[in-house]
Amino acid sequence: MTREYPPTVYGGAGVHVEYLAREVARHATVEVKCFDGGRTPFGNPSVRGYAFREDMFEGNSRRVRQALMALQTCMYFNAAPIEADIVHCHTWYSMWGGILAKIAYGIPLVTTVHSLEPMRPWKREQLGRGYDLSSWVERMALEMADAVIAVSSSDQDQILARFAVQPEKISVIPNGVDTQMYRQVRATGFLERYGIDPERPYVLFLGRVSRQKGIHHFLRAAFHFDRETQIVLCAAAPDTVELALEIQDLVSALEREGRPIVWVRNMVERKAAIELYSHAAVFCCPSIYEPFGIINLEAMACETPVVASAVGGINDVVVHGETGYLVGFEAISAENAFPKEPGKFASDLAERINCLVADVGLRSVMGQRGRERVVEKFSWEAVAAEALKIYRRLEVSANEKKNQGDEQEDHDTTHI
Repeated sequence: MTREYPPTVYGGAGVHVEYLAREVARHATVEVKCFDGGRTPFGNPSVRGYAFREDMFEGNSRRVRQALMALQTCMYFNAAPIEADIVHCHTWYSMWGGILAKIAYGIPLVTTVHSLEPMRPWKREQLGRGYDLSSWVERMALEMADAVIAVSSSDQDQILARFAVQPEKISVIPNGVDTQMYRQVRATGFLERYGIDPERPYVLFLGRVSRQKGIHHFLRAAFHFDRETQIVLCAAAPDTVELALEIQDLVSALEREGRPIVWVRNMVERKAAIELYSHAAVFCCPSIYEPFGIINLEAMACETPVVASAVGGINDVVVHGETGYLVGFEAISAENAFPKEPGKFASDLAERINCLVADVGLRSVMGQRGRERVVEKFSWEAVAAEALKIYRRLEVSANEKKNQGDEQEDHDTTHI
């Protein structure tokens, strides 16, 4: 169960589910239930999308309506009898569906934590009181799940610190990347389409227009880039209208300074992303909260060095001084990761980026090391193998409980 699944993917969770389903389907029958309707309800994995009925929430504020529509879609997930042995949910959007499946059909529940609501207080801008609803659903699901998967060690630590989850129920399974698909390419068609000069170095940001992704810090850092460095901003799907306007103001300020900036305002297709990664001098990931950060793996697989914030699971991916640079910042609090000194954080990002842009040899070495690390440590085959171990363990446990229940029922009947 998931909100995102191709062709509707806007973040790492959607990528994760796509590849996990593909790999698990080599060993089991997989059915994917997702948002947005359509898809192909046959084959393996089979995929069925469910569209919500927005007219049911007429009169509600947009913020609350978003949360209620997610719960409505999760109800649709359970409308037809579920015959699966395991239900696996990704992100809070689908967790209500998993809760219902566990209770109504007696199926073991697995949840993968791609992000935690308590760590994203800025979502109140997007959801209003719907944020309280999403936080409640997430807590309920994690605390009643039979198994919880964290995508990094820091993710695991945050779960244990904030939820009543038994440590033995948590496993750490990182994200992966398809290294056959994500590899350096020579083509420059998409660069030319977007107006990027392939002969001049550029720094790439690719992500949603969200406070979580640190897009503000990237743009503020861009004021300190070498003036000849192109700024390529692939950023769409703003969390709020107000945030979109803030980002537009920063981009306009860079343009007034004569900075060479290209803003791709739609979610780029995978082929375009690979091309953009491949030719970037540096990929920048300035997230203020990132349980894992799959985009860093994608950039490294394309032999591009990464400059990223030293937060969360990014520390498990990028090796400082070898595959790129990690830039630390002091957060306001654990729950509110905005830097206390945003100006210093932005200038520190720019310093590391300028260092790499100026040194072609260093970029090449770090890019090669990044590719080697991804191939060696992060494959979807390994991710699926670990998930299958959890599924099989839970299936055995569920069957044992069922058999014990049948034996007890026979025993009670005898006594009656």
